[in-house]
This record gives sequence, structure tokens and C-alpha cells, in this order.
Amino acid sequence: MKKFFWGASTSAHQVEGGNKNDWTEWEEKTAHEMPERAKHRQWFKSMPNIYTFLKNHHNYVSGGACDHYHHYEEDFNLAKSLGHNAHRFSIEWSRIEPRKGEFNEQEIEHYRNVIKALQERGLEPFVTLYHWTVPLWFRDEGGWLNRRSPKYFERYVQKLTESYKDLGIKFWITINEPEVYAGHSYLKGEWPPEIRSYRKYFKVMRRLAHTHVLAYRAIKSINPNAEVGIAKNNIYFEAHGINPWNKFLKWCADYFWNYQFLNRIKGEQDFIGLNYYFHNRINWSFGKNENKKVSDMGWEIYPEGLYHVLCGIWRYKKPIYITENGVADEEDKFREEFIREHVMAMRRAMSEGIDVRGYFYWSLLDNFEWDKGFAPRFGLVEIDYVTQDRRVRSSAEAYKNIIEESLRLPENSA
Repeated sequence: MKKFFWGASTSAHQVEGGNKNDWTEWEEKTAHEMPERAKHRQWFKSMPNIYTFLKNHHNYVSGGACDHYHHYEEDFNLAKSLGHNAHRFSIEWSRIEPRKGEFNEQEIEHYRNVIKALQERGLEPFVTLYHWTVPLWFRDEGGWLNRRSPKYFERYVQKLTESYKDLGIKFWITINEPEVYAGHSYLKGEWPPEIRSYRKYFKVMRRLAHTHVLAYRAIKSINPNAEVGIAKNNIYFEAHGINPWNKFLKWCADYFWNYQFLNRIKGEQDFIGLNYYFHNRINWSFGKNENKKVSDMGWEIYPEGLYHVLCGIWRYKKPIYITENGVADEEDKFREEFIREHVMAMRRAMSEGIDVRGYFYWSLLDNFEWDKGFAPRFGLVEIDYVTQDRRVRSSAEAYKNIIEESLRLPENSA
């Protein structure tokens, strides 16, 4: 029986603070526009105290974030105390290679200490190499539209894999949610570099797939025992009723959103990291959800969808780790129920033979939620962004109970 991993996830830009990359410059440039932009987003009316956040454009600048860069040991102590045995985090490329071809050994050593801190606490590191932010030099050379971008990323990956070879890192995630990043940045034009082009969107998606393949081969050539995958955001598209049009739209959405990228890399991934947040009911058009219960982001809470997306990606017959599953819930009203019901949906899939080997809640800490700023509260641990004090939420203790309950199941199954 494979060991089951329970934990939570973070990403460097969202929690570390003090970064200097394409996102930090974009935040500073656009922060004054963000309150007005927010008024036109679906989550605007759902967010508690949203008008307080709208008054201050600094809420849209990551700045010091959670200062996890300096508080990581404290944060990992909290994770361990909450029963976690694994943690997913990302390495900030712009720290490692701030100038083209020049690597910062001090920052490489910093992340070495981060990895060792996890290992010393019995937390299995799941290392993400790219979580949406890029160095300024990379951006200035055209970002992912530059035909050499996959080779640049490969060089960065080779450097890290060689540097940490002695640490025995088993799990590597090359890219986080390629379709979400490409869609918001190169199709909708809402995130840097704010491009709206179908042609460029598909070019970036193809390039990211090639990037993953090069990174996969680089890691495996240096550490053959490593397991390498991506973190893929999949949506449960539900065709309402027996309407053939609804079923056709579902097929299209499944193909282009859920499976196209995975099809491109299916020969070169050892596992699939699944990020699940959304259900989308189709009734002549998309977005016909009942929304009986929604998060602070206005996203429908639909645990059953996790079961369905797990069934969908089992077609690849690869081990699955749920690398993100979380809810924005400032008042901590339904996070416990959210976790428990999604874990139940996961167990249902496992009972039918689907090989799920881990569950990571998003997120360990409240954090900077990209263009939504600091308003959404996803964390098991509440962050006071003024004092940097940490407070464990009651739902985090409930998650700990779920983990402990799992240990009493036969054969230590989930």
C-alpha cells in the first residue's frame, strides 16, 4: 500500500513577500485600476467587506505578503502540528536566476534550507518549479512567446535538480495550471502580459507543453527515481438533462480544457496533480449552476464534481495527487464541511479503483490571490498582514481530525 499524503499547498509569490518579477511590476503599475476592475468581476458581490478593500489600492500589491520567506520554519511547525505529512510549495524562478544565465547561489541555498526544514519535520516536499511568475529578463525577451523559452526553463530546472540532487527530492511539479495562466494572460488579457489573442494563447499552450517535456527529461536524467508531473486545473462540466446540444458543449469543454494539455504530455508524466475548484452546469450555455452554496469568491461549492474529475483523468492510468482544493471563507463558516465532503468524494473514487495518493488543501496560509489581492481568505491559518501574526482556524483542527481518522482506516488508506 502506497503511503497517502495529507497536506496543504502554497506558492512563492503568494506567500513569500519581497519578490521582484513580472507580477510585482504589473501590480505596481495596475494597482490603482484594480478596484474599478473588480466591480465587473463575478466574485465582487460575494466577498465580505469588499468595499473596505476597494478603498485601498495597496491591497492589490503583494509587497511583504505573509513574509513566509522568513517565517517558513514557523509555518512548517504549524503544518506538522496539524497532522500534515507533506507540503506543496513553489520555488521562485526570479530569485534563482535574476539575470539571464546568472544563478544566485544564496537563493539556491535558501530553498535548500526550506526543503530540509520540511524533511526534518517529516513533511514530504512536493516542489513546484513554475507557478506563473517569471524573471524580468525572461519577460523582456518575450516571455512564453519566445521560441527559446522552453530551453531557458530547462536550464533553470537542470540547475535546481543538480543543486538538490543530494536531498533525495521525490516529487516535482513542473508547471501549475498552464491553461489558467495562458487563458488569463494571453486570451482574456487580464493578467500580465495582458495579451488578447487566440493565436498567441494556443502558441503559449503548445510551448508550455514542450517546456514540461524538456523539464521532465532534465529531472529524470539527473534523478531517475524522481516522480514528475504537472498541477492541472480540471472542471466538472455537467450536461444538464438529455439535450444533445448540452452534451456536445460538454464534450468540447472537456476536450479543450480538461484533456488537451494532458494528451500532449501523456507519455512524459509519472503522476497527475489535480487542482479542483469548479463545477460548470451546461444548459444551452455554460454557467447555469444552481449556486445553492457559494464561497466568498462566488464559486459554487460542489464536492461531487471532484469525484467526476477524478474519474475523468483516470483514463491516463497515472497516480493522482489532489494538489489544490480549497475555499475562500473569511468567517470559516463552511471550510470544515467543504474539506470533509471533498475528501468523501475522493474516497468514493478510490473505492472504485482510482489511484489517488494525496490530498493537499489550498492553502496552508491566507495569501495574495493574484488580481483579487488580499481580500479572499483561503487559509487553514489566518494571517494578520500588519503584524504577520498567525492564527490557526478551527477548520484546520477539523482537517487534522479527518487526517487522524484516516489513519485508523484499514491498511492506512485514505
